[in-house]
Amino acid sequence: MNLSKEGKLTRVAVDAMGGDFAPAEVVKGSVDAARKGGVEILLVGPQEVVESELSKHDVNGLPIQIVQASQYLVEGEHPAMAIRQKHDASIVVATKLVRDGKADAVVGAGPTGGVVASALTFLGCVAGLSRPVVGGPFLRLNEKMIAMDLGGNIDCRPDQLLDFAIVGTIYARKYLGIENPRVGLLTIGAEEGKGNAQNQAAYPLFKESGLNFIGNVEGLDLLSQRVDVIICDGFVGNILVKFTEALGRATAKWLEKNLSGEIDNDKLKALTAAYIAETNPADAMGGGPLFGINGVAVVSHGRSRAPEITGAITVACRTVETGLVESLKVELEKAHQVSK
Repeated sequence: MNLSKEGKLTRVAVDAMGGDFAPAEVVKGSVDAARKGGVEILLVGPQEVVESELSKHDVNGLPIQIVQASQYLVEGEHPAMAIRQKHDASIVVATKLVRDGKADAVVGAGPTGGVVASALTFLGCVAGLSRPVVGGPFLRLNEKMIAMDLGGNIDCRPDQLLDFAIVGTIYARKYLGIENPRVGLLTIGAEEGKGNAQNQAAYPLFKESGLNFIGNVEGLDLLSQRVDVIICDGFVGNILVKFTEALGRATAKWLEKNLSGEIDNDKLKALTAAYIAETNPADAMGGGPLFGINGVAVVSHGRSRAPEITGAITVACRTVETGLVESLKVELEKAHQVSK
């Protein structure tokens, strides 16, 4: 059962209007999460729109309520400007519920920049961090490897990359059980001095950080098992994770085409489904928390369907239960003391 620290159901505010398939898929995924039990859902969006979607489901007795928000963000808007101009946007209202103690976590399926900007504006970062970071496992073929950042921060200073490395190290130690995680900077060559100006400036900071920094790593190291925490900015990271997802789906289709008739059809479907899961762990998880935010905010894929929304809500509950934010505060303070 998902319980908050007060022993109550974990309350998750969900942006009903976020994502490519909102509100239908977001509402369906939220209803499914409520049916699984242990969570109270606060669906945030225009009352009539959300009510219309909820009427398509049997929600009798389920802990679901609607919180009115007359506006919502759309893809293409400048995130920071949009949340300033749209004071009643659904992601803004949902995030403020967490800020005001009326919800334990917020879940949004996009636009990603809007979810990040809203969390940063209304919840803020934990002490010692200037920006939140999106990351975690993204390739089950190397399931103990994580990457930071996967799309939350497009332009980063070298010191911010170091912050991402500290967060990634904490994640790998706490949740993957790796005592001394190996950290690598993702670039175009293993030698010191390779990469763009950003990476070149970050390299000496990493060397002096006290982290287990192994130097630069390349794309071919994603499956080498020589690095546990890969660091890059969100521009590179987002391209990387979406490419691996697309490659997995394309390869699955190629296998279906070329092995059809060669092996049993049910076995072939199971094989390709398993391969897609190996290259698309984000689909199975549904989303991931914004690390470094002073509160629990989970970002789901913009293309999320109902199962991914359900998964993101589950991630939000687990993040609340494990006390990730408080643990991160303590570990960050320790890590920064070492890196000074």
